[in-house]
Amino acid sequence: MMRSRTVLLLTLALVAAPAFSQTEISKVNGGIEAEAGQAYGDLDTVNGSIRIGDGAVVEEASTVNGSVTVGSKAQAASLSTVNGSIKLGREVTVDGGIETVNGSIFVDRGGSVRGDVETVNGSIGLVATRLGGGIETVRGDVTVGVDSQVKGGITVKKSKGFTIEKKRDPRIVIGPNAMVEGPLVFERPVSLYVHRSARIGAVTGATAQIFDSATAPKE
Repeated sequence: MMRSRTVLLLTLALVAAPAFSQTEISKVNGGIEAEAGQAYGDLDTVNGSIRIGDGAVVEEASTVNGSVTVGSKAQAASLSTVNGSIKLGREVTVDGGIETVNGSIFVDRGGSVRGDVETVNGSIGLVATRLGGGIETVRGDVTVGVDSQVKGGITVKKSKGFTIEKKRDPRIVIGPNAMVEGPLVFERPVSLYVHRSARIGAVTGATAQIFDSATAPKE
């Protein structure tokens, strides 16, 4: 009986081992690269960029000074940076949110993000992407591109404290066949363009300009 129990425990340990053996990488200076098709735990650095290869699976990926680039069909729990852009390839899945302070965010076709997408200074662009949360920015442009679906709303917040503002207002574009189910709340002046085929929630603080072309009119 004792031998059988020992064999069983060893078997269970071996089966469970992969779940706890994912490589975690933490740095102060230097970039991080997650190889294509491999599984990782958390990836974090202070001064450096993070590159996640095609089909790789990672937990949280975060940096302070650097960009985050994610290859096609990769998966992540969340993505964040302070000073840098975040760019996702096609068919990327993010279980949580995507956040940057000074930098742009772009999600390519087939993307699925279950949380929010947030930035302060930087544009946000979605193409044929499903977003389970909402979009929030202060001074960035927002494009909810063709065939994208945003479950939450869009909020452009008013700047707090002393800031050097852009010479023009943020440009918000809701593209062909796109959908924003939640409210669109603008606490500051914006230029809002909505394609005739798009569907949006209630708008506060702006007047939508309807367009029929493939791209929104230039200002």
